[in-house]
Amino acid sequence: MSIATLVSAEQFLRMPNDGCRYDLIAGEIRKTSPTGWKHGDMESRLDRRLSQFVEERRLGLVITGDSGFLLARDPDTVLCPDIAFVRKDRLPAQPPDEAFWQGPPDLAVEVASPGDTLREIDEKAKAWLDAGAALVWIVNPAWRTVTVYRSATDIQTLTAPADLTAPDLLPGFRCPIAELFAAP
Repeated sequence: MSIATLVSAEQFLRMPNDGCRYDLIAGEIRKTSPTGWKHGDMESRLDRRLSQFVEERRLGLVITGDSGFLLARDPDTVLCPDIAFVRKDRLPAQPPDEAFWQGPPDLAVEVASPGDTLREIDEKAKAWLDAGAALVWIVNPAWRTVTVYRSATDIQTLTAPADLTAPDLLPGFRCPIAELFAAP
């Protein structure tokens, strides 16, 4: 019988970079599927729109680049959204020393990769919401949809011609789904 050794967030941070992407879920390291060009295109398109909106209004901080958020301790969970938004009133006066943001972002955006299963996508959305994120957007380039999770029971899947909005979190933000998925 083998006993799994749980990994802490600090151990996770010190892992050598082998070029792969990982999440830490309840102390277990999980390799995530590689992304493709459609993933990068979707991430870039939405990040530009969201970042411009947030910066012009000084609403907070938009983070990309697989930045880690420490969602739970003992066992530790660290997830890295494709895009995250943290409201201005939650930002510290000085940049924190911690490697991972302590707690969830207000908005977590995940772009589905070809290898992601529906179960994995739902698991991540649930983890973000359980940790306290106000909103989760799952962008699916293959289906040209954005699924909006406000809670475990308030889930809406958007397609063109709908607009992606976040009235409670980002009043006035609007991104037409058709534009998000338009050909380059």
